This record gives sequence, C-alpha cells and structure tokens, in this order.
Amino acid sequence: MTATSTVSWDSGLAFQAEQDGHRFMLDASAEADGRNLGPRPKALLLSALGACTGIDVVSILEKMRVKLDGLQVQVSAEMREEHPRIYTGIHVRYVFRGRDLPMDKLERAVQLSEDTYCGVSAMLRPAVPITSEIVVEG
Repeated sequence: MTATSTVSWDSGLAFQAEQDGHRFMLDASAEADGRNLGPRPKALLLSALGACTGIDVVSILEKMRVKLDGLQVQVSAEMREEHPRIYTGIHVRYVFRGRDLPMDKLERAVQLSEDTYCGVSAMLRPAVPITSEIVVEG
C-alpha cells in the first residue's frame, strides 16, 4: 500500500494539495509573507494526529459499547525559536462528552490508540515527546 500527496505551487507561498481525491490549500501566515489561504503545513501534523487518534478512540469505544455524546481532541505543541522550528513537545487533550462514561474504558481506548493503533502518533513519538490527558464533560 502506498500513500501519495501532490502539492503544486499556486502563487506567492501558497500550494494546492491533492490527496485521496481531495483538494486543499496550504500557505504561510501573513506575518511570514504568505496570504493565509490555508493551514500551515507543520500544523497539519497536529490535525492529523488528532484525527488519527480520535478515529481510533471512537472505533474502540463503539466496540466496547460506550455511547458518547461527543469527542473533541485538542492538540497543542510547543515550538523552538531557532530554525528548523520543530515541535519540542505535543500535548493531546481528549474531551469526552456524555453521561456516566466509564473512565476505565476511556483510558483503555486512549491507551490502545496511543500505544498500538495510531500511525501518526507512532511516527511522531520518536521525534517529539507526546503527552495526553482525558477530560469528561457530563
């Protein structure tokens, strides 16, 4: 199996990406001489991590017969000042919504995603520490 993505220069610092039949723009911020036509490439890593682990967690909890009213995965990262401006730490905050959610099952689903299933996490973890927390909103 091979994954592909093609990015084509649009104008300025903007690129159009095509992946799996979807098209979207990536650009630099206005402060970095871009036009803010889309998300920053490095920040997409955070979105990819959040979606990857979120998909895992929802799927695992469905198999455990846990009914959620909602899940929000908030991913934040600290970045160093010198170039290359890499992330020095990533924090994943799982915000579950629902009534009487079993904490042991939420913790198990998160742990399985982080340690076994999430490929994005597995690729990032050797390069940057990743921490997480679970929040339940009733």
